Amino acid sequence: MRPRFEYGQAVRVIRNVRNDGTYPGEPTGRLLVRRGTVGYVRDVGTFLQDQIVYSVDFIDSQRMVGCREPELQLASDPWVATRFEFRDKVTPRMPLALKGEVIAQPGDAGEVEKVLREEVTGPAYHVRFSGRTLQVPECALDFLSDGPGEA
Repeated sequence: MRPRFEYGQAVRVIRNVRNDGTYPGEPTGRLLVRRGTVGYVRDVGTFLQDQIVYSVDFIDSQRMVGCREPELQLASDPWVATRFEFRDKVTPRMPLALKGEVIAQPGDAGEVEKVLREEVTGPAYHVRFSGRTLQVPECALDFLSDGPGEA
């Protein structure tokens, strides 16, 4: 088991990092670092002898956070920024239908279940509306409330 990243290397967190109860001074579940943020590897260790954990210094937010290897990529690797994230509350900008049946209309509440960054036409999402999951392009969605994390 060899570390992929080295001390001082710039890395990007590819998933939101929340407090799992080990970050002092913040409640469990609190967002510590938003995905897409770049930090610098300050230390490398292991957890349970089978997981590499990096201490990453996110200078802009003045946080040093432990990140598992699958949560990181090189800062120089391609990154597709997205407007929405897992569990964001959204609403369609237009009626969404399947086989002529309208599933969701503007104002209806939906929840992002998965972010699809690698779509040829741009970011898309699996969104749950009224018990049904639809794949919806980013351009067809708005936040349900005034902004992220407010629903």
